[in-house]
Amino acid sequence: MNLKQKYTPLLLNIGFDEKEIQHNWQNLQSAYSGKSRHYHNLTHLKDMIGSFEIYSDKLQNTDEILFSIFYHDYIYKSSKKDNELKSAEYALSILPENIQLDKQLVFDAICATQQHHYNANEDINWLIDFDLKILARDWDEYQIYFEQIRKEYSIYPDFLYKPGRAKALKHFLENKFIFQTGEFRGLYEDKARLNIQKEIKLLS
Repeated sequence: MNLKQKYTPLLLNIGFDEKEIQHNWQNLQSAYSGKSRHYHNLTHLKDMIGSFEIYSDKLQNTDEILFSIFYHDYIYKSSKKDNELKSAEYALSILPENIQLDKQLVFDAICATQQHHYNANEDINWLIDFDLKILARDWDEYQIYFEQIRKEYSIYPDFLYKPGRAKALKHFLENKFIFQTGEFRGLYEDKARLNIQKEIKLLS
């Protein structure tokens, strides 16, 4: 998948000129290609956009959700807890005033990827599920995922990281559902729970 070929027509459609698009693409590519981006990188975007393309017919606001995918992890620092908020603020800051886009939806969608809770807006629930689909991968792929996450948190020693990671994972299990759409629950809920339980055992 060529991300730029997905990004350029999206921004053209919502009102950016070609010079702005090139500048913003370079910034986005640079942000997601940082040395500390072991998981939250361009590959993660490709995976999410792959899901978006499969389920785009389920969405009411495709441009808003696709734009939100591109920017939902634009700011990512493992030592910070406001990455989603900062990413949402940045995403809005680059939008021209006369843009043909629901800015509030973009802001809310990006912020929702912090807690991954059920949202009254079904489009946002699809975005949340695209973001969490990794949890239901085959075990070998899931293991690569959590090893990449560990690398992103390498500033923390095991005695801090392991209980923190386990707490975050248990939070998923304590929710009635991990996935917010019926489609993803049917396909991925059981496998995601098994993977999470297995990782928690490894952390103990």
